[in-house]
Amino acid sequence: MTPKFPSFFRPKLFDLFTGKEPYSRQLFTSDLIAGMVVGVVALPLAIAFGIASGVTPQQGIITAIVAGFLISFFGGSNFLIGGPTGAFIVIVYGIVQQYGMNGLIIATVLAGVMLIIMGVAKLGTIIKYIPYPIIVGFTGGIAVIIFSTQVGDFLGLDIVNQPADFFPKWGAIFGHIGNIDIWTTLLSLLTVAIIIIWPRFSKKLPGSLVALVAVTGISLLLAHFAAIEVATIGTKFPQLAGGVPLPKAETPHIDMEAIRRLFQPAFTIALLCAIESLLAAMVADGVTGKKHNSNTELIGQGIANIITPLFGGIPATGAIARTMTNINNGGKSPVSGLIHAAVLLLMFLFLMPYAVYIPLSCLAGILVVVAYKMSEWRAFRYLLKGDKADVAVLLVTFGLTVAIDLTIAIQLGLVLAVITFLKRVSDTSSIKAVERELFANENEEAIDPDVLQIPPGVEVYEINGPFFFGLANKFDDVEHNIPHKKIKIRVIRMRKVPFIDSTGLNNLRNLWKRSKAHRIQIVLSGVNEQVRASLERSGFADELGREFICPHISVAMEKVQRMLEN
Repeated sequence: MTPKFPSFFRPKLFDLFTGKEPYSRQLFTSDLIAGMVVGVVALPLAIAFGIASGVTPQQGIITAIVAGFLISFFGGSNFLIGGPTGAFIVIVYGIVQQYGMNGLIIATVLAGVMLIIMGVAKLGTIIKYIPYPIIVGFTGGIAVIIFSTQVGDFLGLDIVNQPADFFPKWGAIFGHIGNIDIWTTLLSLLTVAIIIIWPRFSKKLPGSLVALVAVTGISLLLAHFAAIEVATIGTKFPQLAGGVPLPKAETPHIDMEAIRRLFQPAFTIALLCAIESLLAAMVADGVTGKKHNSNTELIGQGIANIITPLFGGIPATGAIARTMTNINNGGKSPVSGLIHAAVLLLMFLFLMPYAVYIPLSCLAGILVVVAYKMSEWRAFRYLLKGDKADVAVLLVTFGLTVAIDLTIAIQLGLVLAVITFLKRVSDTSSIKAVERELFANENEEAIDPDVLQIPPGVEVYEINGPFFFGLANKFDDVEHNIPHKKIKIRVIRMRKVPFIDSTGLNNLRNLWKRSKAHRIQIVLSGVNEQVRASLERSGFADELGREFICPHISVAMEKVQRMLEN
């Protein structure tokens, strides 16, 4: 029996068994190879993201396993690979420091609920229209913060109780700058060099994995033959040396006070997850020519973020780098994402005891490269040459992300972007009085336009652009600037008005009331279906009189002529 899905939720995995093309052995082989490669690629990143987020490395891997499986199982993309990402490091670290693991679990579950609501409400398409300067601004800010958190491990600085805030953190770094460990720094630089150079030799095997194995091996050789010790995962998490227990499901203590305190961080997680996952899915669409379902993807992300923290995981989303690795290695369907999660599970069960030997400097080097790639400095530099309003949004979002808080940065960035957008729309919209004659043709560039004369006692206004609150007050300005004369009829030409909001309706109603008080009749022309529906819903169509709402200026002027003759 074929399962039935609502329009907003149809996982791509189920299309393999309900679609016209059967899932073949050849497709499975491609997915198997891609899934194995991506699973290996995800291991060092999961460990690094876990530690950088203020939790344990096994929690990073648990997130990659559980969320990676659920996102591929319930998601709306054929290629998206889910797991922990660099974008969450800052917000997760802050929540853990302020509210503890119970707070992180509650915030992540709340974020999952919000994501499901977004998907059910079909907001997937809308979220993709977040202004580009905001995305570049907070992505660049996150990259700077990630880099800042790794400087200590990169240089081998022994900073006890490193501050969480940006400027105090750098104060502590400079205060310990004389304690640089040369061997730690060399291993960090070697890690970065391998990641940069390795793609020249092979693009199948990721440079981060090669660097992890090579630098860990060198670290063991230095410790054995030269008695040179560097900080490792084992020195930071000595409990891993005895093996890693299977994760236990946790039930957080949730009450209304906790929900109130964690609602804002949860919203930030949800928004970040939605933006990053849909951007990754769009990139995958562009490369493969396929099309994802954005609302299904949001619901899939929501399910993953509700369930994953119950196993000790952290927030997860779609990862662009792992998604592209999946595509480049032949991934064809969500099955590759399921296999990637299975490969990670096997490595978690059998290889994690050996993770204690991985140097922290190696993970710091991997994250420094991640931060560099996240920074999008070329896009940042390009936007700085653009419109001043976009530059303002970019710099405000970037500055607030780095110096204050990611949540505030996104909120103020969106507010500033909306304000600048409304100003642009208002500046390009206008209300003008038409003198003496007007074109009857809808196309003003017509070769032989019809010209209508404006008879005495009639004035014509033309609205160009949406009649919303940013434009409404201009009506009063235009009306006051027209020389006083005896007017019997006012024609409002609305052929270029795509929509009208409640403020515009109120302004139009006030104009009608003022005109009525002076015994002046209002006639509307060129009203489209959407605007007419708004007029009818508000009741203004009946107040004005439906016969005074005309579809075309020629009809309106004929009615005006008959009214003048009477």
